[in-house]
Amino acid sequence: MSTSEFTPVAQKAARRAAFGSFAGAVIDWYDFILYGLVAALVLNTEFFPEISPVAGTLAAFATFGVGFLFRPLGGVVFGHFGDRIGRKKMLVLTMILMGSATALIGVLPAYATIGWVAPLLLVILRAVQGFAVGGEWGGAALLAVENAPRAKRAFYSSGVQVGYSVGLILATGSVLIIRHFTTDEQFVLWGWRIPFVASVLLVITGLIIRSKVEDDSGVAARVAAAEREASISQKRRIPLFEALRAHPGAFVRIFAMRLAELISGYIVITFAVSYGSTYGGFSEDFMLNIGLVVGSLGIVTIPTFAFLSDRFGRRNVYLIGSLVGVVGAAPFFLAIESGSTIAVVIAAVILFNIAHDMVVSAQQPLFTEMFGAEFRYSGAGVGYQVASAIAGGFTPFIATALVAATGGSWYLVAVYLGVGCLISFIAALKIRGSQQKEEVAHESTPV
Repeated sequence: MSTSEFTPVAQKAARRAAFGSFAGAVIDWYDFILYGLVAALVLNTEFFPEISPVAGTLAAFATFGVGFLFRPLGGVVFGHFGDRIGRKKMLVLTMILMGSATALIGVLPAYATIGWVAPLLLVILRAVQGFAVGGEWGGAALLAVENAPRAKRAFYSSGVQVGYSVGLILATGSVLIIRHFTTDEQFVLWGWRIPFVASVLLVITGLIIRSKVEDDSGVAARVAAAEREASISQKRRIPLFEALRAHPGAFVRIFAMRLAELISGYIVITFAVSYGSTYGGFSEDFMLNIGLVVGSLGIVTIPTFAFLSDRFGRRNVYLIGSLVGVVGAAPFFLAIESGSTIAVVIAAVILFNIAHDMVVSAQQPLFTEMFGAEFRYSGAGVGYQVASAIAGGFTPFIATALVAATGGSWYLVAVYLGVGCLISFIAALKIRGSQQKEEVAHESTPV
């Protein structure tokens, strides 16, 4: 749908879709990020106490990664039914699953109480979290993109990524507040559980907001109607297989282009909490505050970069962001090594709010437009989550292992980050021809 054809009714639907996607993203990312923060502070000792501190941290981060392994499965299942029966129904279900798993983690007995069953249940609940968030991104992004005017798709869908920043603020802020009002012993014993249980309130709020979103008022509904009229719906194949058949290269491009976002993001907000306090001499609270700073700035930087990407080209904004990630990798660790709080904050802002936020601001329309409308949920969602599972979930684990292998040195972690951003840069350089062809094809389809 062109901007000139964007009626007041369509405008209202677009705003509701954008806000509904934003609200769901806030809740799901609050739950998902909260685990990563607490993993480095508490879960390593409470659920894996009979191993060394380093091994305990590795085990906690490995459990953190389990959630990412189940994200592609969530993308497959929710994408399949989202393409067939509607985005909104699936998004309500993902929110309920995520909130329930998070609240149960908050009341889960520790190893000292029920022994090996505790880490087993923790892994299962983390898997449910991953399954739920795996279905969230594809549906939330599509709900916003498909209802937005074509010339403003990045801006309207930027709420999905702003939701990540707000979720980061809420998760980090809740942990800091509880830590402030409890002793170290109280926080380990019961304080860390409060933010998990409080997730129930967020889920209720999110369900109320999302219930007001008009489901499938965009492309998906029109495609389904066209199929019914042509009597071909019974012949329709599994959406994921159709996406793989029609756009095999898109999955590889999405994976490569997500490296810059995933590695930079999880190094700054998750890995750096343990690394900065262990090797940099900073307090854990200071490193957690870094998350508050970059999350707060992200509320402004992400929609700003999204607006610029709509105006000057999504690919151009993406290329600049990934290149900043390459350049900013070593300075971030040099800043931690220097012991300067100001230097750490500046380096984190460059790596997260410029590099990370520039690439994520353009992702929603870039990725979804790589697939046909009738199987976008499956195609873009699964491609997105496979990258999350491989590159995102195990970044803290890989980074911790690299530091341990080099006796506390950060050099290999900086190389890991820089190379990941470089791969994303190269992948973005190569999408011009294929992406433009697909965008031209989509222009002929009413959106």
